[in-house]
Amino acid sequence: MTQGATPAVQRVHIDEGDAGQRIDNYLLRVCKGVPKSHVYRILRSGEVRVNGGRVGPTYRLADGDEVRIPPVRIAQRDYTAPVPAGAALPVVYEDEAIVIINKPAGKAVHGGSGVSYGVIEQLRAQRPDARMLELAHRLDRETSGLLIIAKKRSALKALHDMQRAGSIEKHYLTLVAGQCNHRLQHVKLP
Repeated sequence: MTQGATPAVQRVHIDEGDAGQRIDNYLLRVCKGVPKSHVYRILRSGEVRVNGGRVGPTYRLADGDEVRIPPVRIAQRDYTAPVPAGAALPVVYEDEAIVIINKPAGKAVHGGSGVSYGVIEQLRAQRPDARMLELAHRLDRETSGLLIIAKKRSALKALHDMQRAGSIEKHYLTLVAGQCNHRLQHVKLP
C-alpha cells in the first residue's frame, strides 16, 4: 500500500439525493478507503462540521446542509485489478430513481468472500458518471433474476421501507426433474 495525497478541507453542500442519510454512512461512502474507525474518530473529535457545528454519527443530513470534511489521508493500493468490461448488463427497466437488471446465474451481486467484483461493481464501471448506484436487495450468486439498484438515496430508503413493511414480495421459481405431486411445493434445500 502506498499513501495517497492528503486532500484539502472539503465543503460539500447536501442536496435531496443525500438528504435523510446519517452522517456516518455518508462519510463512509464519500471517503472511500478511510477506515471506519477513523471516520468515527473525526466525528467524535468535531473535525466534521455540519453548518458550522459539531454533530454525532447519527445526525441525519438535510437538504441544504453544508458539511465540512477535514483532510483525510486515504491509503491506496499499489494495484487494483480492474473490473472486466464484459457485456452490458441486461436492463429490464430504468427511470430517474432505479434501474432493474436481469442478473444471470453464476454472477455475484457484489465483490467479497473470494470474489473480486460483482454486478454492482460492473454496473459502476459501465456507468462512471452515475452519482449513485446502490443495491436495494441481493440475490444469491447462483440465482438468476431481477435485481433493483437505486440511483437516488430517496429511492433506496423507500425500497428498504417497503421491504420492512412487507409490501414487496419476492417470488422464486425453480426447475426440477420429474413430476411434482402437488401444485404448490415448498423446497427447503439449497
